[in-house]
Amino acid sequence: MSMAAAAAAAASSTMLRASNISVARPVPVTAGQQLIPSGVACCIRTVSGRRAAVARAAAAGDGGAPASALPAVLLFDCDGVLVDTEKDGHRISFNEAFAERELGVSWDVELYGELLKIGGGKERMTAYFNQTGWPAKAPKTDEERKEFIASLHKRKTELFMALIEKKLLPLRPGVQRLIDEALGKAVKVAVCSTSNEKAVSAIVSYLLGPDRGEKITIFAGDVVPRKKPDPAIYILAATTLGVDPQSCVVVEDSTIGLAAAKAAGMKCIVTKSGYTAEEDFETADAVFDCIGDPPEVRFDWDFCANLLQKQYVS
Repeated sequence: MSMAAAAAAAASSTMLRASNISVARPVPVTAGQQLIPSGVACCIRTVSGRRAAVARAAAAGDGGAPASALPAVLLFDCDGVLVDTEKDGHRISFNEAFAERELGVSWDVELYGELLKIGGGKERMTAYFNQTGWPAKAPKTDEERKEFIASLHKRKTELFMALIEKKLLPLRPGVQRLIDEALGKAVKVAVCSTSNEKAVSAIVSYLLGPDRGEKITIFAGDVVPRKKPDPAIYILAATTLGVDPQSCVVVEDSTIGLAAAKAAGMKCIVTKSGYTAEEDFETADAVFDCIGDPPEVRFDWDFCANLLQKQYVS
């Protein structure tokens, strides 16, 4: 069984809470509620060879989108978008949790890059152990293994949050600026992530500050039964916030996140991260190396607004 196939069988039911931040409640998603079925092919294509500078100039030349065309919500993925957390954050924390349990498992940089193709930490561990063999200290029954994975992931999250609280992992360039621009236009901002809700809340609260955190809604972890590349989390965000998916702009960093956003019917800007720089983002509405801060701004709020009318590709 492949890791991706094994991941489909992994499930959990625990969702941790955090204070001072608006967090979506887990709700079941039925077939009748899903606006766009999982696996719908992306139909928006990019035009190759155009430069980021051309995209920015074209957006700026339009004089901004009319108010009626402004995005209703700006949605961010977390890991790799807000913070480049994977290599020196989540991976390190997984390995520390494995070492504490004396499991004899360690994920190197290259292996973890492959494992990131599986959405969700618990799903990632389950798929890995199903394919390579469960550690000798792991339980034998499926139900006990599910509890074992949940406990292991809880400890990993605690270790990861310690890194965040010490601010050892900084925000990526331009993230705070773009969020402030959106909030300044009274646009709703949310974070949609497959990561544990407590870890995402810590990133938002500690790195963006509690004042911004109170204005940002978080959809994370097990809030939906199917994780990216399934569009469920983005459909839930649009439904909960009361907006049309076609009026949402998403910032993602991976192909699985891009696939989720496009299948939900949303515009998607990709900001490549350390692990995703070589992935194929053909279906993205725009691709950049980062959001950027002055004097190296790659795109701004006006660019996001113009995506609802036009398509620009770097």
